[in-house]
Amino acid sequence: MVVMHDRVREQVRERATERMRVVPERVRVPVYVYAGDPISQAGVASQLRPRPEVAVLDQSELDRAEVAVVVTEAVDDAILRVLRAIQRGRAPRTVLIAGTLDETGVVAAAEAGVSALVRRAEATPERLTSVILKVRDGEAEMPADLLARLLGQVGKLQRQILAPRGLRFSGLSDREIEVLRLVADGLDTGEIARRLSFSERTIKSVLHDVTTRLQLKNRAHAVAYAVREGLI
Repeated sequence: MVVMHDRVREQVRERATERMRVVPERVRVPVYVYAGDPISQAGVASQLRPRPEVAVLDQSELDRAEVAVVVTEAVDDAILRVLRAIQRGRAPRTVLIAGTLDETGVVAAAEAGVSALVRRAEATPERLTSVILKVRDGEAEMPADLLARLLGQVGKLQRQILAPRGLRFSGLSDREIEVLRLVADGLDTGEIARRLSFSERTIKSVLHDVTTRLQLKNRAHAVAYAVREGLI
């Protein structure tokens, strides 16, 4: 009898532990997946469905989505129209998975409201889930090599053309530029706050002020703006 009671208690503990491992539905990120072809859409959706952090929605549930994942081969006019359409109304944050990405495509996607860009070859379930969670929390994501090339081109423009003529782009304060530079370096809000010795609330306020004042859609768009204007 004692042994039986011990077994029952052990089963209860195991069930309680298992319940703790399960991510409740209410904390899962509602995600809608869109692709121009059904195979790509089904493939990405099937990668995400087993992940406990996200809940993949049907098309009829699009209004519930907090994050939209858009899959494409290239950033062309057709996909830009889709991205702009997603931004109308409730406007979920958007992750773009693309087969090919270049500097022009990155800027165009950011201006269309995309919060994160992921190369198709790098879109593993783990990587994609991590990006979705970052985007849900208001962060931005961009391939580091593309960002480095963008910054390199802008730096070359500043050094060779503008600086010799005493010219400098304006529109952002030094603190705002520094915050955007750290966002471009891939730091999240907490890391930026620690680096600059500010509170996370201050950093969020700076980013909110920049996006509101310049009518930008999100952090990625703000970084794209700063890059294009030669501010970082």
